[in-house]
Parts: sequence; C-alpha cells; structure tokens
Amino acid sequence: MENPLVALILGLLGVGILVWVFWPKSGLLARFGKARMSSQRVLLEDTLKYLFDCEYKGIGCDLNSAAGNLNIGGDQMAKLLAHLKEMGLVVFEGHQIYLTDTGKSYALRIVRVHRIWERYLADETGVAQMDWHGEADIREHQLSLEEANKIAASMGNPAFDPHGDPIPSKEGQVPPFSGLTLNNLKEGEVAQIVHIEDEPHYIFEQLSAQGLYPGMQVYLLDVQKGKVTFAADGNECVLTPLFASAITVQSLPKAEPIQEGYQRLSDLQPNETATIVGLSSYCRGLQRRRLMDFGIVPGNTITAELESASRDPIGYRILGTTIAIRKDQANLIFINNIKKENHEQSA
Repeated sequence: MENPLVALILGLLGVGILVWVFWPKSGLLARFGKARMSSQRVLLEDTLKYLFDCEYKGIGCDLNSAAGNLNIGGDQMAKLLAHLKEMGLVVFEGHQIYLTDTGKSYALRIVRVHRIWERYLADETGVAQMDWHGEADIREHQLSLEEANKIAASMGNPAFDPHGDPIPSKEGQVPPFSGLTLNNLKEGEVAQIVHIEDEPHYIFEQLSAQGLYPGMQVYLLDVQKGKVTFAADGNECVLTPLFASAITVQSLPKAEPIQEGYQRLSDLQPNETATIVGLSSYCRGLQRRRLMDFGIVPGNTITAELESASRDPIGYRILGTTIAIRKDQANLIFINNIKKENHEQSA
C-alpha cells in the first residue's frame, strides 16, 4: 500500500511544478514568452536601425543585405520585414526596403539612445573603447528615451558619439550625411577624419590600433591596388581598401594654388620658423614619402637651425628632431607665416 506521506509529497511537488510552469506573468512559460518577445523586439529594432543607417548614407538595402547585417537567415528576415510592414514601419519598392515616416521616427529613437550611451561610456566610465559599441547595442533596447535624455543633459547634450556619428536631437533632427571614404580621397589631398566605422569589430580594432580617431587630419600619399598609404600626425599608415573604406573623411578646403603667394623652404633663413603649406606636385614617389616620414606635412612648423658653408644641406628642426634637407628638396616644400625666432643670450 502506498505511503500517504510520500503520496502527499509527490502531489505537492506536482502542483509546485505546474505552478512554476504555468503561473501568470512569472511562470516558466510566461518568462519564455517574454524572452521570445524581447528577442523579437530586439531584432525588429536592429532592423530599423540598419535601414536608417542605409538611408542616411544613401546605400540601397534589400532583404539579403539586412539579413547579413543581423546575421540571420533570409526566411527569418522575410518574416521580420513582413511584420514591420504590417506595423506601418517599412515599405517595399521592388527589392528595396525603405522606412516610413513612423519607422524613421522609431529608428531615430533607437539611434539616439545608442549613441548617447556610447558617449557616456567613453566620457564617464572606464569601459574600454572596444566594448563601447557592444555595450550600447544592449542598452539601446533597455534604456528609455527619457532616461537617455537625462544622461545626455548631464553631459551637456553632446552632438556626436565617440566614433564621429551625429547624435539625433530630441526632436529627431540629424545633420545630412557628408564626406567620402578614405580610399576615395585623391593623392595629395588633405582631409579630416569625421567617422570611423565600429562594425565589424575586427576592422575597428585594427583602426584603433593605428591610433586613428575622428578629428585627426590625414594626407593621402598613394593609392594602389591593394593598399592606401597616408600620413596621420606625421606617421605613415598603410591600409587595405576594405579598412580604408571604414573611415569617412571630409576634404579640407584648398588654399590658393601653392605656386602662388607662398615661399619655399629654401628661402627660410637661420633661426626663422614657418608653417608648412604643402609639397610641389613634382615631389613624387619615394622622395615625397621620405619627406612625409620626417613630418613635412601641411600645418607643421619648421625652423632653419644649422647651416653649412655652402648652405646645402641645411639642418631643419621639426617635431622635436633636426633633419638635413638639400636645397633641391627644400625648393619643393612650400611655406608661409615666416617668423624670426628670438633666442635669449645667456649671461
């Protein structure tokens, strides 16, 4: 005969399991349903964010590119897009997908929260820069817009995230996209980095290792099949076209033609300092690269220090180092803002 106590314990255990599984709001099924709904919402919001990024940069977006970006299958993406269409957030024109006004407004909220959180991580915490994007990808689905606005206000309402992307305003305003990728810059052009793509992770890691950041000026030295060579802060950098395409730059306005209105480095007298304007178009190849390696780039200051009897070569001081430059090379370097250095004589 079955022990009544054992039967009671088994009965209570069975009831407990049923309660644990089926209890409203907090039971296993309820939590599973919430997790599934949360996962679905994350995918929907990530899709909207990707569509916004494509439209902002003028890049076409179809089902395959969206699926690839979210790393999901085409069938799953098709269902997501069908759901977004039912919600009135996207429309289809042929194979291309576009946000509706409502969809764009929703996407801008997600983008604003993401970029505010990245800015917060960069400025207010010790989180490593390689983790900013991943952390923001999580928080953008958890943080309310009101909470994000409070964080932005506490930081003085920053206009850009640490990667150079504009943070949409509270009203959903964002400046139009401008610039071109580094690999499309022409040889001899000077530009400023305005954005460094933070995805894929391995590309951002490599660009960060090179010490590149938004606001840095670059000078394109050479573009060949398979590599892009440029100077940044006087250092020569070499990237593949794929990596260079992850850097957005804005060409800096060119001054008057270098041949007009500027003096040459060979005109600089001992103890005079000037600002480098640029290099002659006749300075090419290895010679141009060598001068760039020494820091002969627009904006740097240079001082004539040591003079030989024949005045060839002359020792010039730049970036804390004295280098010898022959007259024929100095004739290819344009300068302006010449000033006489005052050296106090010791008593």
